[in-house]
Amino acid sequence: MKLLHIDSSIQGELSASRRLTREIVAREKAARPDLQVTYRDLASQEIPHLSPSALAQADDLEAARSAAVLEEFLAADIVVIGAPMYNFGIPSQLKAWIDRVSIKGKTFRYTEKGPQGLAGGKEVIVAVSRGGVYGPGAPGEFGESYLKFLFGFLGVTDVTFVRAEGLGLSPQHREASIAAALTSIGAPAALAA
Repeated sequence: MKLLHIDSSIQGELSASRRLTREIVAREKAARPDLQVTYRDLASQEIPHLSPSALAQADDLEAARSAAVLEEFLAADIVVIGAPMYNFGIPSQLKAWIDRVSIKGKTFRYTEKGPQGLAGGKEVIVAVSRGGVYGPGAPGEFGESYLKFLFGFLGVTDVTFVRAEGLGLSPQHREASIAAALTSIGAPAALAA
């Protein structure tokens, strides 16, 4: 079984989402000792944003990097993503990764009945961290809703969110929220929905 661990926060060791993804991966490894983990840090191993040459696959090195990113995603049974909220959405580093795994003919296709996801059969666990507090469907919350839609579009129906919210309210609220999120990370089947 293979797990792909993605971090996208630019805050290094201060990152709440990184703290959560580390714990999720540790618990998955404890439950499955034979688990193979691939780690990708999108802040330190930047994936270039889409460009005309990337789209045309005119640069062999960039095309090879894109193919490797796609293969990591396709090969994974479990994908753990750290997704902090920056300015109401996901980090641009994470969007660049998404642009490399959202490939017509590989992870989705168009049919006469509409789009069809081709990347199903995976479990995706997203560690969300936000400075404010956003309930389901709240105005201004575009990260979690975007990721839920995106993975559904790609055919992934098993998507779980672990949330640490209100991190910007006070140091005490930050620690309490992270502690609550860590507590919600139970056994793999019991993760917070």
